[in-house]
Amino acid sequence: MQWKRRHCCTHAAKRFHLLSLLGVLVFLLHQVRLPRFTGMPWWRGSPVVYGGGAYHTTKAKWNASSQHSGWRFVFVPRPNIQADGNASSHEKGGVPSPPGEPRVENRRPAGEPSGPIAPGHFPYVINEPEKCAEGEPLPFLVLLIATEARQVEARNAIRQTWGNESVAPAVGLVRLFLLGRTDGELGLAQQRMLEAESRRHRDIIQQDFTDSYKNLTIKTLMGMNWVAVFCPRASYVMKTDSDMFVNTEYLIYKLLRPEATPKSDYFTGNNMRGFAPNRNRNSKWYMPPELYPSDKYPTFCSGTGYVFSGDLARKIYLASLSVRRLHLEDVYVGICLARLGVEPTPPSNAFLFNHWRVSYSSCKYSHLITSHGFHPNELLKYWHHLQSNKHDACINALKTRAGRMHRVARGKAAR
Repeated sequence: MQWKRRHCCTHAAKRFHLLSLLGVLVFLLHQVRLPRFTGMPWWRGSPVVYGGGAYHTTKAKWNASSQHSGWRFVFVPRPNIQADGNASSHEKGGVPSPPGEPRVENRRPAGEPSGPIAPGHFPYVINEPEKCAEGEPLPFLVLLIATEARQVEARNAIRQTWGNESVAPAVGLVRLFLLGRTDGELGLAQQRMLEAESRRHRDIIQQDFTDSYKNLTIKTLMGMNWVAVFCPRASYVMKTDSDMFVNTEYLIYKLLRPEATPKSDYFTGNNMRGFAPNRNRNSKWYMPPELYPSDKYPTFCSGTGYVFSGDLARKIYLASLSVRRLHLEDVYVGICLARLGVEPTPPSNAFLFNHWRVSYSSCKYSHLITSHGFHPNELLKYWHHLQSNKHDACINALKTRAGRMHRVARGKAAR
Protein backbone atom coordinates (compact mmCIF):
# COMPACT_ATOMS: atom_id res chain seq x y z
CA MET A 1 0.00 0.00 0.00
CA GLN A 2 2.88 2.33 0.88
CA TRP A 3 4.51 1.49 -2.47
CA LYS A 4 1.26 2.09 -4.31
CA ARG A 5 0.89 5.54 -2.80
CA ARG A 6 4.49 6.45 -3.66
CA HIS A 7 4.06 5.07 -7.18
CA CYS A 8 0.80 7.01 -7.65
CA CYS A 9 2.36 10.29 -6.51
CA THR A 10 5.44 9.73 -8.66
CA HIS A 11 3.23 9.00 -11.68
CA ALA A 12 1.21 12.20 -11.06
CA ALA A 13 4.41 14.23 -10.76
CA LYS A 14 5.68 12.84 -14.03
CA ARG A 15 2.39 13.73 -15.71
CA PHE A 16 2.62 17.25 -14.30
CA HIS A 17 6.16 17.67 -15.61
CA LEU A 18 5.15 16.36 -19.04
CA LEU A 19 2.21 18.75 -19.22
CA SER A 20 4.45 21.63 -18.13
CA LEU A 21 6.97 20.74 -20.81
CA LEU A 22 4.18 20.55 -23.39
CA GLY A 23 2.94 23.97 -22.31
CA VAL A 24 6.44 25.43 -22.72
CA LEU A 25 6.68 23.91 -26.21
CA VAL A 26 3.31 25.38 -27.18
CA PHE A 27 4.41 28.76 -25.83
CA LEU A 28 7.66 28.64 -27.83
CA LEU A 29 5.77 27.59 -30.95
CA HIS A 30 3.45 30.58 -30.53
CA GLN A 31 6.29 33.03 -29.91
CA VAL A 32 8.83 31.76 -32.43
CA ARG A 33 7.06 29.92 -35.22
CA LEU A 34 3.81 31.92 -35.45
CA PRO A 35 5.53 35.20 -36.45
CA ARG A 36 7.10 33.36 -39.39
CA PHE A 37 3.62 32.67 -40.73
CA THR A 38 2.10 36.06 -39.89
CA GLY A 39 5.17 38.20 -40.58
CA MET A 40 4.70 40.15 -37.35
CA PRO A 41 6.89 39.97 -34.22
CA TRP A 42 5.06 38.53 -31.24
CA TRP A 43 5.79 41.52 -29.01
CA ARG A 44 3.76 43.83 -31.29
CA GLY A 45 0.62 41.76 -31.19
CA SER A 46 -1.35 40.42 -34.14
CA PRO A 47 -4.22 42.65 -35.24
CA VAL A 48 -5.02 40.34 -38.15
CA VAL A 49 -4.18 36.66 -38.53
CA TYR A 50 -4.41 35.43 -42.09
CA GLY A 51 -4.92 31.88 -43.21
CA GLY A 52 -5.24 30.12 -46.51
CA GLY A 53 -8.87 30.92 -47.16
CA ALA A 54 -9.86 30.27 -43.53
CA TYR A 55 -11.16 32.81 -41.07
CA HIS A 56 -9.69 33.63 -37.69
CA THR A 57 -10.14 35.84 -34.68
CA THR A 58 -7.43 37.59 -32.76
CA LYS A 59 -7.11 39.83 -29.74
CA ALA A 60 -5.50 43.22 -30.36
CA LYS A 61 -5.43 46.80 -29.11
CA TRP A 62 -7.96 49.07 -30.70
CA ASN A 63 -5.90 52.22 -30.31
CA ALA A 64 -2.19 52.52 -29.71
CA SER A 65 -2.74 55.71 -27.72
CA SER A 66 -5.23 54.18 -25.30
CA GLN A 67 -5.16 51.44 -22.71
CA HIS A 68 -8.38 49.88 -23.87
CA SER A 69 -8.31 46.50 -25.52
CA GLY A 70 -10.88 44.06 -26.72
CA TRP A 71 -11.64 41.28 -29.14
CA ARG A 72 -11.20 42.14 -32.79
CA PHE A 73 -13.07 39.80 -35.12
CA VAL A 74 -11.43 40.03 -38.52
CA PHE A 75 -12.78 38.03 -41.43
CA VAL A 76 -10.34 38.19 -44.33
CA PRO A 77 -8.70 35.63 -46.61
CA ARG A 78 -4.93 35.40 -46.83
CA PRO A 79 -3.71 38.36 -48.96
CA ASN A 80 -1.16 38.15 -51.75
CA ILE A 81 0.75 41.35 -51.01
CA GLN A 82 3.39 42.49 -53.47
CA ALA A 83 4.97 45.65 -52.10
CA ASP A 84 7.25 47.81 -54.22
CA GLY A 85 10.42 49.43 -53.03
CA ASN A 86 8.60 52.60 -52.04
CA ALA A 87 6.29 50.89 -49.56
CA SER A 88 6.83 51.40 -45.87
CA SER A 89 8.25 48.82 -43.50
CA HIS A 90 4.70 47.84 -42.52
CA GLU A 91 3.93 46.83 -46.10
CA LYS A 92 7.16 44.89 -46.53
CA GLY A 93 6.28 42.83 -43.48
CA GLY A 94 3.30 41.47 -45.35
CA VAL A 95 0.79 41.91 -42.48
CA PRO A 96 -1.01 45.05 -41.30
CA SER A 97 0.26 46.91 -38.27
CA PRO A 98 -2.17 47.68 -35.45
CA PRO A 99 -4.69 50.23 -36.73
CA GLY A 100 -4.46 53.74 -35.37
CA GLU A 101 -8.21 54.05 -34.93
CA PRO A 102 -10.87 52.03 -33.14
CA ARG A 103 -12.54 49.47 -35.34
CA VAL A 104 -16.02 50.52 -36.39
CA GLU A 105 -18.72 47.92 -36.87
CA ASN A 106 -20.10 48.03 -40.39
CA ARG A 107 -23.68 49.21 -40.67
CA ARG A 108 -24.32 47.05 -43.72
CA PRO A 109 -27.46 47.00 -45.81
CA ALA A 110 -29.45 43.79 -45.53
CA GLY A 111 -28.27 41.00 -47.77
CA GLU A 112 -24.54 41.81 -47.73
CA PRO A 113 -22.02 39.26 -46.43
CA SER A 114 -21.69 39.37 -42.67
CA GLY A 115 -18.55 40.19 -40.72
CA PRO A 116 -16.57 43.39 -40.19
CA ILE A 117 -13.66 44.31 -42.46
CA ALA A 118 -10.11 45.03 -41.29
CA PRO A 119 -9.07 48.71 -41.41
CA GLY A 120 -6.33 48.16 -44.00
CA HIS A 121 -2.69 47.19 -44.26
CA PHE A 122 -1.34 50.42 -42.72
CA PRO A 123 -2.15 52.34 -39.54
CA TYR A 124 -3.94 55.65 -39.93
CA VAL A 125 -1.89 58.77 -39.30
CA ILE A 126 -4.92 61.02 -39.89
CA ASN A 127 -8.49 59.75 -40.01
CA GLU A 128 -12.06 61.05 -40.05
CA PRO A 129 -14.12 58.11 -38.72
CA GLU A 130 -17.08 60.34 -37.81
CA LYS A 131 -17.74 61.63 -41.34
CA CYS A 132 -20.55 59.09 -41.72
CA ALA A 133 -21.37 58.61 -38.04
CA GLU A 134 -24.56 56.83 -37.06
CA GLY A 135 -27.37 59.33 -36.65
CA GLU A 136 -26.04 61.51 -39.49
CA PRO A 137 -27.79 61.50 -42.90
CA LEU A 138 -26.37 58.82 -45.18
CA PRO A 139 -24.25 60.46 -47.89
CA PHE A 140 -25.35 60.04 -51.47
CA LEU A 141 -21.82 60.54 -52.84
CA VAL A 142 -18.34 60.18 -51.31
CA LEU A 143 -15.54 61.96 -53.19
CA LEU A 144 -12.14 60.27 -52.82
CA ILE A 145 -9.49 62.66 -54.13
CA ALA A 146 -5.90 61.46 -54.51
CA THR A 147 -3.49 64.24 -53.60
CA GLU A 148 -0.02 64.92 -52.16
CA ALA A 149 0.95 66.92 -49.08
CA ARG A 150 2.50 69.76 -51.11
CA GLN A 151 -0.69 70.35 -53.16
CA VAL A 152 -2.26 72.75 -50.66
CA GLU A 153 -3.51 75.20 -53.30
CA ALA A 154 -5.20 72.41 -55.26
CA ARG A 155 -7.04 71.16 -52.16
CA ASN A 156 -8.18 74.67 -51.27
CA ALA A 157 -9.42 75.26 -54.83
CA ILE A 158 -11.39 71.98 -54.75
CA ARG A 159 -12.92 72.93 -51.39
CA GLN A 160 -14.20 76.15 -52.95
CA THR A 161 -15.45 74.58 -56.19
CA TRP A 162 -16.58 71.09 -57.18
CA GLY A 163 -15.62 69.48 -53.87
CA ASN A 164 -17.59 71.92 -51.75
CA GLU A 165 -19.96 69.81 -49.67
CA SER A 166 -22.69 72.45 -50.10
CA VAL A 167 -22.83 71.89 -53.89
CA ALA A 168 -25.58 69.31 -53.35
CA PRO A 169 -26.87 69.88 -49.80
CA ALA A 170 -30.15 68.09 -50.45
CA VAL A 171 -28.51 64.71 -51.09
CA GLY A 172 -25.38 64.72 -48.93
CA LEU A 173 -21.79 64.92 -50.15
CA VAL A 174 -18.62 63.80 -48.33
CA ARG A 175 -15.18 65.02 -49.48
CA LEU A 176 -11.98 63.21 -48.54
CA PHE A 177 -8.40 63.80 -49.66
CA LEU A 178 -6.21 60.67 -49.74
CA LEU A 179 -2.54 60.88 -48.75
CA GLY A 180 0.46 58.81 -47.75
CA ARG A 181 3.55 60.07 -45.93
CA THR A 182 6.63 61.92 -47.19
CA ASP A 183 10.07 61.01 -45.82
CA GLY A 184 12.87 63.27 -44.61
CA GLU A 185 13.00 66.75 -43.11
CA LEU A 186 10.67 68.11 -45.80
CA GLY A 187 8.22 65.36 -44.95
CA LEU A 188 8.23 66.33 -41.27
CA ALA A 189 7.51 69.98 -42.11
CA GLN A 190 4.76 68.99 -44.55
CA GLN A 191 3.26 66.65 -41.98
CA ARG A 192 2.91 69.41 -39.38
CA MET A 193 1.19 71.64 -41.95
CA LEU A 194 -1.03 68.78 -43.10
CA GLU A 195 -2.16 68.03 -39.56
CA ALA A 196 -3.04 71.69 -39.03
CA GLU A 197 -4.98 71.66 -42.32
CA SER A 198 -6.77 68.52 -41.20
CA ARG A 199 -7.83 70.08 -37.90
CA ARG A 200 -9.27 73.02 -39.80
CA HIS A 201 -11.14 71.23 -42.60
CA ARG A 202 -11.67 67.66 -41.29
CA ASP A 203 -11.41 66.19 -44.80
CA ILE A 204 -8.05 64.37 -44.89
CA ILE A 205 -7.25 60.70 -44.39
CA GLN A 206 -3.66 59.48 -44.37
CA GLN A 207 -1.99 56.15 -43.74
CA ASP A 208 1.62 55.26 -43.02
CA PHE A 209 2.89 54.35 -46.50
CA THR A 210 5.29 56.27 -48.72
CA ASP A 211 3.39 58.70 -50.94
CA SER A 212 4.62 58.00 -54.47
CA TYR A 213 3.31 57.32 -57.95
CA LYS A 214 4.06 53.63 -57.56
CA ASN A 215 1.90 53.53 -54.44
CA LEU A 216 -1.22 55.06 -56.00
CA THR A 217 -2.83 51.63 -55.83
CA ILE A 218 -2.26 51.55 -52.05
CA LYS A 219 -3.73 55.05 -51.78
CA THR A 220 -6.86 54.10 -53.71
CA LEU A 221 -7.32 50.91 -51.66
CA MET A 222 -7.10 53.05 -48.52
CA GLY A 223 -10.08 55.05 -49.81
CA MET A 224 -12.01 51.90 -50.69
CA ASN A 225 -11.29 50.47 -47.26
CA TRP A 226 -12.36 53.70 -45.54
CA VAL A 227 -15.74 53.61 -47.29
CA ALA A 228 -16.16 49.91 -46.45
CA VAL A 229 -15.30 50.41 -42.77
CA PHE A 230 -16.60 53.88 -41.92
CA CYS A 231 -19.24 54.67 -44.58
CA PRO A 232 -20.57 51.37 -45.93
CA ARG A 233 -24.05 52.68 -46.76
CA ALA A 234 -23.02 55.51 -49.06
CA SER A 235 -24.95 55.25 -52.32
CA TYR A 236 -22.06 56.12 -54.64
CA VAL A 237 -18.33 56.84 -54.56
CA MET A 238 -16.14 58.77 -56.98
CA LYS A 239 -12.37 58.40 -57.07
CA THR A 240 -10.55 61.23 -58.86
CA ASP A 241 -7.38 63.35 -58.77
CA SER A 242 -6.52 66.81 -57.50
CA ASP A 243 -5.86 68.32 -60.97
CA MET A 244 -9.35 67.53 -62.25
CA PHE A 245 -12.41 69.61 -63.04
CA VAL A 246 -15.51 67.70 -61.90
CA ASN A 247 -19.04 68.87 -62.65
CA THR A 248 -20.45 67.50 -59.41
CA GLU A 249 -24.00 68.68 -60.03
CA TYR A 250 -24.19 67.04 -63.45
CA LEU A 251 -22.72 63.84 -62.00
CA ILE A 252 -25.29 63.70 -59.18
CA TYR A 253 -28.46 64.94 -60.85
CA LYS A 254 -28.02 63.75 -64.45
CA LEU A 255 -26.00 60.53 -64.17
CA LEU A 256 -26.68 59.08 -60.70
CA ARG A 257 -30.16 60.59 -60.11
CA PRO A 258 -30.90 60.67 -56.35
CA GLU A 259 -34.62 60.07 -56.96
CA ALA A 260 -33.87 56.60 -58.38
CA THR A 261 -33.07 53.48 -56.35
CA PRO A 262 -29.28 53.27 -55.88
CA LYS A 263 -27.61 50.76 -58.18
CA SER A 264 -25.43 47.87 -57.07
CA ASP A 265 -22.33 46.41 -58.73
CA TYR A 266 -22.19 49.60 -60.81
CA PHE A 267 -18.90 51.01 -62.09
CA THR A 268 -18.45 53.62 -64.80
CA GLY A 269 -15.99 56.17 -66.15
CA ASN A 270 -13.81 56.58 -69.21
CA ASN A 271 -13.86 52.93 -70.29
CA MET A 272 -10.53 51.55 -71.48
CA ARG A 273 -11.39 48.37 -73.34
CA GLY A 274 -8.94 46.00 -75.04
CA PHE A 275 -5.78 47.79 -73.88
CA ALA A 276 -2.50 45.86 -73.98
CA PRO A 277 0.23 46.15 -71.32
CA ASN A 278 2.99 48.61 -72.18
CA ARG A 279 6.25 46.65 -72.50
CA ASN A 280 8.47 49.69 -73.09
CA ARG A 281 10.86 49.85 -70.12
CA ASN A 282 11.22 53.62 -70.48
CA SER A 283 7.49 54.27 -70.22
CA LYS A 284 5.74 55.56 -67.12
CA TRP A 285 3.14 52.84 -67.69
CA TYR A 286 5.60 49.98 -68.22
CA MET A 287 4.24 46.64 -67.09
CA PRO A 288 6.82 43.84 -66.70
CA PRO A 289 5.70 40.48 -68.14
CA GLU A 290 6.60 38.76 -64.86
CA LEU A 291 4.04 40.95 -63.05
CA TYR A 292 1.32 40.71 -65.70
CA PRO A 293 2.00 38.08 -68.38
CA SER A 294 -1.31 38.36 -70.29
CA ASP A 295 -1.40 40.32 -73.53
CA LYS A 296 -4.60 42.23 -72.67
CA TYR A 297 -5.95 44.03 -69.61
CA PRO A 298 -9.56 43.50 -68.61
CA THR A 299 -11.78 46.54 -69.16
CA PHE A 300 -10.88 49.30 -66.70
CA CYS A 301 -11.71 52.98 -66.24
CA SER A 302 -9.18 55.79 -66.33
CA GLY A 303 -8.01 56.66 -62.82
CA THR A 304 -8.54 60.36 -63.54
CA GLY A 305 -12.16 59.85 -62.55
CA TYR A 306 -14.47 56.89 -62.11
CA VAL A 307 -17.72 56.36 -60.22
CA PHE A 308 -19.05 53.23 -58.54
CA SER A 309 -21.88 52.11 -56.30
CA GLY A 310 -21.11 52.12 -52.57
CA ASP A 311 -21.44 48.34 -52.22
CA LEU A 312 -18.44 47.83 -54.53
CA ALA A 313 -16.00 49.54 -52.15
CA ARG A 314 -16.10 46.57 -49.79
CA LYS A 315 -16.11 44.00 -52.60
CA ILE A 316 -13.16 45.56 -54.46
CA TYR A 317 -11.12 45.82 -51.28
CA LEU A 318 -11.76 42.20 -50.33
CA ALA A 319 -10.95 41.09 -53.88
CA SER A 320 -7.65 42.99 -53.66
CA LEU A 321 -6.53 40.75 -50.80
CA SER A 322 -6.11 37.88 -53.24
CA VAL A 323 -5.00 39.82 -56.35
CA ARG A 324 -1.30 40.49 -56.87
CA ARG A 325 -0.71 44.20 -56.51
CA LEU A 326 0.23 46.28 -59.56
CA HIS A 327 1.41 49.90 -59.53
CA LEU A 328 -1.05 50.98 -62.24
CA GLU A 329 -3.99 51.82 -60.01
CA ASP A 330 -6.77 51.98 -62.60
CA VAL A 331 -5.63 48.75 -64.26
CA TYR A 332 -5.45 47.05 -60.86
CA VAL A 333 -9.00 48.09 -59.93
CA GLY A 334 -10.13 46.73 -63.32
CA ILE A 335 -8.49 43.38 -62.51
CA CYS A 336 -10.29 43.29 -59.16
CA LEU A 337 -13.58 43.99 -60.96
CA ALA A 338 -12.88 41.14 -63.38
CA ARG A 339 -12.24 38.88 -60.38
CA LEU A 340 -15.67 39.91 -59.08
CA GLY A 341 -17.31 39.38 -62.44
CA VAL A 342 -18.28 43.06 -62.71
CA GLU A 343 -18.00 44.69 -66.14
CA PRO A 344 -17.67 48.51 -66.14
CA THR A 345 -20.71 50.22 -67.63
CA PRO A 346 -19.96 52.50 -70.60
CA PRO A 347 -21.28 56.03 -69.96
CA SER A 348 -24.28 57.09 -72.03
CA ASN A 349 -22.14 59.80 -73.62
CA ALA A 350 -18.52 59.04 -74.53
CA PHE A 351 -17.53 62.61 -73.62
CA LEU A 352 -18.84 62.62 -70.04
CA PHE A 353 -15.56 61.36 -68.53
CA ASN A 354 -12.45 62.86 -70.11
CA HIS A 355 -8.90 61.91 -69.13
CA TRP A 356 -7.63 64.76 -71.29
CA ARG A 357 -8.07 68.53 -71.11
CA VAL A 358 -11.26 69.71 -72.82
CA SER A 359 -11.13 73.28 -74.14
CA TYR A 360 -13.38 75.37 -71.94
CA SER A 361 -16.79 76.69 -72.84
CA SER A 362 -19.67 76.98 -70.41
CA CYS A 363 -21.87 75.00 -72.81
CA LYS A 364 -19.47 72.03 -73.02
CA TYR A 365 -18.63 72.08 -69.32
CA SER A 366 -22.27 72.09 -68.28
CA HIS A 367 -22.68 68.69 -69.99
CA LEU A 368 -19.53 66.82 -68.98
CA ILE A 369 -18.35 65.26 -65.71
CA THR A 370 -14.54 65.35 -65.83
CA SER A 371 -11.79 67.28 -67.57
CA HIS A 372 -8.10 66.81 -66.81
CA GLY A 373 -5.08 69.02 -66.18
CA PHE A 374 -6.22 72.07 -64.21
CA HIS A 375 -4.09 74.48 -62.23
CA PRO A 376 -5.87 75.68 -59.04
CA ASN A 377 -6.27 79.24 -60.41
CA GLU A 378 -7.84 77.92 -63.62
CA LEU A 379 -10.17 75.71 -61.62
CA LEU A 380 -11.43 78.68 -59.61
CA LYS A 381 -11.82 80.86 -62.71
CA TYR A 382 -13.73 78.36 -64.84
CA TRP A 383 -15.86 77.01 -62.01
CA HIS A 384 -17.16 80.45 -61.08
CA HIS A 385 -17.77 81.29 -64.73
CA LEU A 386 -19.74 78.07 -65.18
CA GLN A 387 -21.89 78.79 -62.10
CA SER A 388 -22.80 82.18 -63.55
CA ASN A 389 -23.63 80.85 -67.02
CA LYS A 390 -24.68 77.21 -66.66
CA HIS A 391 -28.44 77.74 -67.09
CA ASP A 392 -28.21 79.61 -70.39
CA ALA A 393 -24.78 78.35 -71.42
CA CYS A 394 -25.74 76.53 -74.61
CA ILE A 395 -28.47 79.04 -75.58
CA ASN A 396 -25.94 81.86 -75.38
CA ALA A 397 -23.42 79.76 -77.32
CA LEU A 398 -26.00 79.15 -80.08
CA LYS A 399 -26.87 82.85 -80.20
CA THR A 400 -23.21 83.79 -80.47
CA ARG A 401 -22.66 81.24 -83.22
CA ALA A 402 -25.77 82.40 -85.11
CA GLY A 403 -24.64 86.02 -84.82
CA ARG A 404 -21.20 85.13 -86.13
CA MET A 405 -22.68 83.25 -89.10
CA HIS A 406 -25.02 86.18 -89.82
CA ARG A 407 -22.10 88.65 -89.91
CA VAL A 408 -20.16 86.35 -92.24
CA ALA A 409 -23.17 86.09 -94.55
CA ARG A 410 -23.62 89.89 -94.61
CA GLY A 411 -19.96 90.36 -95.40
CA LYS A 412 -20.19 87.99 -98.36
CA ALA A 413 -23.33 89.72 -99.63
CA ALA A 414 -21.64 93.14 -99.43
CA ARG A 415 -18.79 91.88 -101.60
